[in-house]
Amino acid sequence: MTHKPEVMSGESLDIAAQRRDELKQLFPGVFTETRDADGNVVSSIDFERLKAELGTFSDIYEGRRERYGMEWPGKRDCMKVIQEPSRATLKPCPDESVDWDTTKNLFIEGDNLEVLKLLQKSYYGKVKMIYIDPPYNTGNEFIYPDNYQETLDTYLAYAGLLDDEGKKFTTNTTSEGRFHSKWMNMIYPRLFLARNLLQDDGVICISINDRELYNLKQLTDQIFGEENFISTLVWEKGRKNDAKRVSVGHEYMVLYAKNLAFIEEITQPWRESKEGIQEIINVYNKAKSIYFEQFEKISEELISFYKSLDADHPSKKYARSRFVDQRGIWRDNNISWPGGGGPKYDLLHPITGQPCKVPDDGWRFVESTMKQKIHEGYIHFRDDHSQPPILKSYLYIDPESATSDEDAGGKKQVMGSVFYRHSQPSNDVIKDLFGEKVFENPKDHEILARLFDYCTSNDDIILDFFAGSGSSAHAVFELNWKNRSNRKFIAVQLPEPTPDPSLARAQGLFTISDLSKARIRKASEKIKNEGNESKGIDLGFKVFKLAPSTFMQWIPSNVSNESELQQALELYVDNSKDSSTEDTLFELLLKAGFQLDTVIKVINISGKTVFSIANNALLICLEDQLTDELIEEIIALEPMQFICLDKGFQGNDQLKANAAQAFKARSQNSDAEMVFKVV
Repeated sequence: MTHKPEVMSGESLDIAAQRRDELKQLFPGVFTETRDADGNVVSSIDFERLKAELGTFSDIYEGRRERYGMEWPGKRDCMKVIQEPSRATLKPCPDESVDWDTTKNLFIEGDNLEVLKLLQKSYYGKVKMIYIDPPYNTGNEFIYPDNYQETLDTYLAYAGLLDDEGKKFTTNTTSEGRFHSKWMNMIYPRLFLARNLLQDDGVICISINDRELYNLKQLTDQIFGEENFISTLVWEKGRKNDAKRVSVGHEYMVLYAKNLAFIEEITQPWRESKEGIQEIINVYNKAKSIYFEQFEKISEELISFYKSLDADHPSKKYARSRFVDQRGIWRDNNISWPGGGGPKYDLLHPITGQPCKVPDDGWRFVESTMKQKIHEGYIHFRDDHSQPPILKSYLYIDPESATSDEDAGGKKQVMGSVFYRHSQPSNDVIKDLFGEKVFENPKDHEILARLFDYCTSNDDIILDFFAGSGSSAHAVFELNWKNRSNRKFIAVQLPEPTPDPSLARAQGLFTISDLSKARIRKASEKIKNEGNESKGIDLGFKVFKLAPSTFMQWIPSNVSNESELQQALELYVDNSKDSSTEDTLFELLLKAGFQLDTVIKVINISGKTVFSIANNALLICLEDQLTDELIEEIIALEPMQFICLDKGFQGNDQLKANAAQAFKARSQNSDAEMVFKVV
């Protein structure tokens, strides 16, 4: 039997096929084999058997059943778009990048729907957090392809990479009869594909305004599951006095988990640092180093510190926390039962031995709990029994005196669902970087850094596929710099033209993606100028651009007779286009399932250039002429995959068959399978 190498697919991950494979793992018995019209064996799903296994064999209602759910014109087409693989590639652009050879951060210019498809193989289940600020559908803010089945060609025409054949991106206006439907048709497939990229403990945060909040919530319930909804955050940005009826100065951030039950099971509760606490702790530690256990002296230092602060200083709101004891810094709190009706019992004063005055609303704790609180030092008795004692609320518990890990520090808190941050600081950041306001309403990178810090850990990947002005990337830079962490970003932005004329155009920023890249560079430079404090922080990014495949795609619809078929076949003998080696290399890397920041080494084998990826896990040879010696040495390295060009065999089918047989034989004699692919 003649052995042949596997032909490498030039397409992105087949979402429908993957879903069928997942279903087969859960319900293997519902799959049956039948023959199609050509006599080929095909696998099909017995839906009646599937319903039986799910316990829903009999239906209560006849005919069309009523269901709770969301439908809109175009939803069926969205599923077709999701299942249509991308045949594009991501073209590397080292000249537009910063620290190309070492950085793990990515900026991708292109239509995010196509990009999300291309990332499926390499980043499936690898992203910890997705943050997006999609267009708010106010009438003219977002663009979408007229024909959802032609997204790649539409994008290429839009970006000037193909002749425009009537395919264009257009704005969505309120005069459209399907105004909301078109917005949902735009966002639904992107959210569907984005979910695949999340880790099992991953989360997605979506900024939105009132107009589409309801629709977005229903869409995310369908895609992520209602049980994975975490919260809707409300971001108050300031009052608008020019409003005619109500000043809407807020927006929303919808937060979902990929698998909330999994997060609850394996992770600790989320907490963030309390703003202004560290400054208080610094004063306490300094005073403690001087006065040791003279708690009144330390308390006096704290009081003096609070008095010196401006009214809007974040530490000022903790001024009641001025008392100090062996455990740390505390303030007095109410010891009565909230709302009244609490237990009433005798609590003896430790000095007078008489029962302390009982609060009108009763004690805050039952008697056994009160005794425990006294034992742990949370109750402060007054000079005598004429007044109830004081409950201590600790702002900070000294780790040296803490009784458990939970008590130590006291610097963390759970994030509230409503927070205030005026929009002006984000505009000031743009002005500071560019000298002018080159972008309207940029997202506040400090708020995003706070969210990323709250929901992610040191080495996680953060994805933003509506990158806009680059706020998410800027946020990752600053978060890594301040926390000495190593989070990585993937930013995706359409090269949407900036207004002409505009301040952005005057600075040579002709597209939003140009502006975004420029901001990320400037943010990087600003942090690097801090000197030694920025050493060891990844402040670079690799730039890639969505582009046509470096290989010609077979299009049978262009052939109408035998003569045209023969001519087409001759053209496809060498299916590689006139592309650079680097362009071809990264396309194969991506479609082989390796991440775009994977280390690539160039090695020489039998006088030929071979690219080694991930310590020989993948070997790629793009030479025009392959030899037996090369194949033998490649096999000896036992790569998981070896990819080469079909034209490298120079029509020598015997050499190709021998290579395929040799790979198969070596795989059978080793612990791991080696895959041999040609393209």
